[in-house]
Amino acid sequence: MTRFWILRPSSVQVLDFQFSIWEFERKKLFCFVLGALLFAVCPCSEAQQPKTIPRIGFIGSSDKASHEAFRQRLRDLGHVEGKSITFEYRYLQGKNEVYPKFVAELIELKVDVLVITGLPGILAAKQATNTIPVVMLVNADPVAAGIVSSLFRPGGNITGLARLTRELSGKRLELLKETVPTLSRVGVLSDESGLALDVVFKEYEGAARVLKIQLQSLGLRGPAPDLHRAFQLAVKNRAGSVISITDALLTPHAKQIADLAITNQLPSMHEHIRYVQSGGLMSYSANDVDLYQRAASYVDKVLKGAKPADLPIEQPKKFEFVINLKTAKQIGLTIPPNLLARADRVIK
Repeated sequence: MTRFWILRPSSVQVLDFQFSIWEFERKKLFCFVLGALLFAVCPCSEAQQPKTIPRIGFIGSSDKASHEAFRQRLRDLGHVEGKSITFEYRYLQGKNEVYPKFVAELIELKVDVLVITGLPGILAAKQATNTIPVVMLVNADPVAAGIVSSLFRPGGNITGLARLTRELSGKRLELLKETVPTLSRVGVLSDESGLALDVVFKEYEGAARVLKIQLQSLGLRGPAPDLHRAFQLAVKNRAGSVISITDALLTPHAKQIADLAITNQLPSMHEHIRYVQSGGLMSYSANDVDLYQRAASYVDKVLKGAKPADLPIEQPKKFEFVINLKTAKQIGLTIPPNLLARADRVIK
């Protein structure tokens, strides 16, 4: 018990306050415990708040092997789909005109990164946003196309990989000439309304002059390209072979192009392996699985805070020369042994 003395002006009086020290200490303990609980609960409540999972917007073709390589690389880098990342896919189905619509949709969804294949889509993204990071896989030279200021320091919000598809044009013609030494005329299947048509011909024409090959445009237009008419035109003009240009218009028709080339007994060269897997004769291109894996690494870097402006644009490190030997037999063509020996893959 504690005794307090209170002095009053009129007198001095002792008052006994029955005040318990134990009760006082108990109240102090209660306040301490309450404060500790509040301190502990606050960060816990914040931790339980749902976190925003980064979303990756993807616009391109529905190539299963490449997509799986892309997703597997992200898993290897520690990302778990549905937990640490999610995807928003938009597939072209051969329609270049849907690029702006898809870009707008994904921007509206506030994706954290855009992954885009194809020059029209990348140009649409460049016009639509300068804030959302864009990882590209493009066939054209991104500097010449006005996408970035330089390969080493892209600047802006776009980076990624350039396939060097156009730079390989001359090599494809050389391989065709080795396969068919008497070749003098080649039909070129391409989207006549495509942004890169002039660039495509320019790149092929240089090698064609050296090899003394005449090129013939078999231009096509969407949404339903008349491939039968194009092959009739090739045969009428005595083309000894055809080359198909990889773009969103032709890609969905890879099987039909391969079948028509076989029907018309025309050796075919392609800019992507999927055409050879569908029955085309040959392809020479960058390894797409490798490119998509490296694109996933770009996405990982961006999600971890890297700025696209500071990430140099990379070029292919792996190339594939693929021959479909079954198709060669169907059109009565003998592939020179030295050419077979140089092939990275032979489909029998």
